[in-house]
Amino acid sequence: MKISNSEIDDGKAFDWGLTSKEYAKYRDIYPDEFYKKIIDRGLCIDGQKVLDLGTGTGVLPRNMYRYGAEWTGTDISENQISEEIKMSREANMDIRYMVSSSENIDFDSDMFDIVTSCQCFWYFDHKVLAPKLHKIIKKGGHLLVLFMAWLPFEDKIAGESEKIILKYHPVWSGCGEKKHPINIDEAILEYFDFAGHEEYDIMVPFTRETWHGRMKACRGVGASLSPEEIALWENEHLDMLNKMAPDRFNIHHYAALADLVVKK
Repeated sequence: MKISNSEIDDGKAFDWGLTSKEYAKYRDIYPDEFYKKIIDRGLCIDGQKVLDLGTGTGVLPRNMYRYGAEWTGTDISENQISEEIKMSREANMDIRYMVSSSENIDFDSDMFDIVTSCQCFWYFDHKVLAPKLHKIIKKGGHLLVLFMAWLPFEDKIAGESEKIILKYHPVWSGCGEKKHPINIDEAILEYFDFAGHEEYDIMVPFTRETWHGRMKACRGVGASLSPEEIALWENEHLDMLNKMAPDRFNIHHYAALADLVVKK
């Protein structure tokens, strides 16, 4: 399904379904520390019901399934959900998935202890979503927003990769990231209070293949470029990696979380 937002990529349409295969293979990259930060807050653990918005290929539910929470995931892309159902079944995980935009979710009141959103919260219409979240999250429950991004000004390979994407997608707004707290819209803060936030540096290991796959599975490449543009990008990006990158290397990222609790 194509998505267009004037505040993202200058309105250029993108479709995560176009890159679902690469997304499933190359975007499950969060280190253990990323998940430990969540568990240390007592979130997404045994006895809790969790809804993951914009679940994509279910990276968060699948990696946190071992901690015992009961997971439901929703995503606007049928292709993304199809990949996730396949992987969950192969891993014998009992996770419920639904194709739905976040704005169109329809669950009973006080159904979830926690709602999570990883790497996608800015895509949603918060004015529509906020009252729905307030309804479906139990009193005292949490909204957990998660994010991780490479740092192009601290990491040379990441910086060079961004330059090549911008050559083929000059209005891509996913570039130039710097470490900062997750911005929470005022519409959300009408219904939720901050329980805390955290931002921290993190090194993520890659090979040339997995970094190339990770970049292809981003919004600026696989989800928005034409097949002809992708082929040109692939040749140039692989050439850069063969010249600059060793067989194995780390990419400097930062991760962030915003933990919000339902207002009393």
